[in-house]
Amino acid sequence: MRAAGWLSAGLGAALIIGGGGLVPAAATEDVILLGAAVSLTGKYALNGANTKNGYDLAVAKINGKGGIKIAGKSYRLEVRYYDDESTPARGTELAERLIRQDGVKFVLGPYSSGLTKAILPVVEKHKVPMVEANGAARELFTKGYRYIFAVLSTSDQYLTPAIDLAAEQAAKLGKSPGELKIAIAMENDPFAQDVRAGVLEDIDRHGMKCVIDDQLPPDLNDMSTTLSKVKALKPDVLVISGHEKGALTAISQIKALKVHVPILAMTQCDSAQIVEKLGQDAEYTFCAHQWHESLGYKDELFGTAKDFATAFKAAYGYEAPYQSAQSAAAVHVFADAFKRAQSLDPEKVRDALAATELQSFYGPVKFDAAGRNTAKPVVLTQVQGGKYVVVAPAEWATGKPVIPRPSQ
Repeated sequence: MRAAGWLSAGLGAALIIGGGGLVPAAATEDVILLGAAVSLTGKYALNGANTKNGYDLAVAKINGKGGIKIAGKSYRLEVRYYDDESTPARGTELAERLIRQDGVKFVLGPYSSGLTKAILPVVEKHKVPMVEANGAARELFTKGYRYIFAVLSTSDQYLTPAIDLAAEQAAKLGKSPGELKIAIAMENDPFAQDVRAGVLEDIDRHGMKCVIDDQLPPDLNDMSTTLSKVKALKPDVLVISGHEKGALTAISQIKALKVHVPILAMTQCDSAQIVEKLGQDAEYTFCAHQWHESLGYKDELFGTAKDFATAFKAAYGYEAPYQSAQSAAAVHVFADAFKRAQSLDPEKVRDALAATELQSFYGPVKFDAAGRNTAKPVVLTQVQGGKYVVVAPAEWATGKPVIPRPSQ
């Protein structure tokens, strides 16, 4: 049998953040063990690391503030990790291991909708509450599962602000909303296809016309076929969802093939580091975000969204992507439920999770009966001057959108 690939939570399992930096966690405290199978190798390794870093930072912060008090007893959080190798079968195997062999009663989700889908039957079978931060596909919430709670917005909402903004700004392109032509290029996975479904609904709602609807392969290396169609059909808007590799491939080839589209919008911009890696070529791209550091959210754990971003960069040396922010929020939600339940009985914690009404640095969290967070919107940014500037929704905007996208 393969090695299990177990590792402890870097900052969270053995260290906490104190006033003078990192200090050993108190040895006398009891432990609440959380389990997580995350992608530390394979296709999703980048965002697996972002997920783990978010979990670890929140664990360290909670432990640094004295942990969690239940019935007068102090507990610190600890996470047991396994590497799911970015494969559903391995994720399922490890979820079973965490619950049956390691005795984990509370689970943090993996990265991606596909891997979340794979382990859902396991946590449901064993009646183990799972708070997840990186599985956004709608299908996760249509099976009647009782033990999943997701802090993020579902993926069908990711690019709705981009289509709505195109409709609002259509006059800048010399057209009415109903005259706009939309091109879609989406990877064939649960997340991206759900993004596609949401975009198609938005197109229909605005009376727009979809002129390209392409399916992209996994591990995308070439978008030239789709971009040739874009050159020929001249859509007003091109929306893309192909995870990190898709974002980088799209922007690189749009530049190389001299493709001009007035509005370019995509997912996974920040985790793909399009600004850092592609510089000027990424300018004026619209990007969907679950969270942004400029938003006015705050809580008693991290402070403001900006405070979280500052703490994250100090700990890990890079800008906080939304995947890390929502992962930290998942740990915060668990901690809040433990405190309100005043119990470590999984059923009582599950019921406390279902009753969550939390204001956090990540945004408001309130779950519907299916476990979706119905309180938090997706935001849209545009890369301007090498920064992600929030342009929608209007209540959170810190800048105005540049439309059409200037030729580069």
